[in-house]
Amino acid sequence: MRLSKSRSYGFSVPKGLWKTAGLAAFVLTAAVACSGSGPQQFMSLGTAGTGGIYYPLGGAIASRMSVLDSLRQYTAEVSGGSVENVNRVRVGQVDLAFATGYTVFEAFSGGQDYPEPVTSLRILAPLYPNLTHVVVPEGSTAQSVADLTGAVVSVGAAGSGTEQMSRQVLEVYGLTYDDITPRYLSFGESASALKDGAIDAAIISVGYPAAAVLEATTTAGARLLAIDQEHADALSARYPYYLASAIPAGAYPGVEDDVATVGILNWVIGQEDLSEDVVSVLLRVVAEEREALEQVHEMARQIDVNTLPSAPIPLHPTTSAWLSER
Repeated sequence: MRLSKSRSYGFSVPKGLWKTAGLAAFVLTAAVACSGSGPQQFMSLGTAGTGGIYYPLGGAIASRMSVLDSLRQYTAEVSGGSVENVNRVRVGQVDLAFATGYTVFEAFSGGQDYPEPVTSLRILAPLYPNLTHVVVPEGSTAQSVADLTGAVVSVGAAGSGTEQMSRQVLEVYGLTYDDITPRYLSFGESASALKDGAIDAAIISVGYPAAAVLEATTTAGARLLAIDQEHADALSARYPYYLASAIPAGAYPGVEDDVATVGILNWVIGQEDLSEDVVSVLLRVVAEEREALEQVHEMARQIDVNTLPSAPIPLHPTTSAWLSER
């Protein structure tokens, strides 16, 4: 059962008005003014912490959807990230949400954090690609992820897609959480911890440029470690949702050359029974309201509806129909 709230507006007829010749006009006018578009429904969009891209971009999408949909009010909610978002969509605590490709794939397939497959989960729309940022503080001697043995490493907030991805990145370098001291920090907390010297590294899965990484590189002199082609290939061989990518030169202070890494697409997800109208409004925003989204965050430029055929799980019926008509 959906937990979205609705608000009804009623009216009462002044005493004696029933005897007037204008009764019919009053009732008609009041009905139109107070309930012409029906009770307004409140819809929630799960995002992540405020230091990343999910939250501001989610706020922009929710705002545009609210403008285009007179029947509903959409609100972006702070959350722990992808894993939490999938779980909240599954039980109806949020109506739609952002999630990374690997979290969506694992949830639908019943892997890792999902012993029971979430087979009702569907892709609604595409987002931008997440790139893996491995950030070390100024003065660190680490040159590779392999050098993080024995280090204190922020692996992302508990229940987030970043935390899930961190395990997989460490895995291809022959490391587990037993080989490091993991810290479950949000993006913003990771930036502060790098600045304060409280951690030796942070693994952050996010689109670029990310506010937390900008803060760490600008104010703390942090730098990025590469994920080389060999380990990128190993990741994609084990987990098909990874793609070899690069953080471009100039993306952050001190990044003078492209930094090799891996990327994973983000998606907007919901239940299979989510209203066709809601999905249609979302697709309209993603496909036609790009300029408004870019004004909030430049990562919106990287949203490409042509990535829908490569979705890791089935598309929502409305999205599938929309795609076939393009």
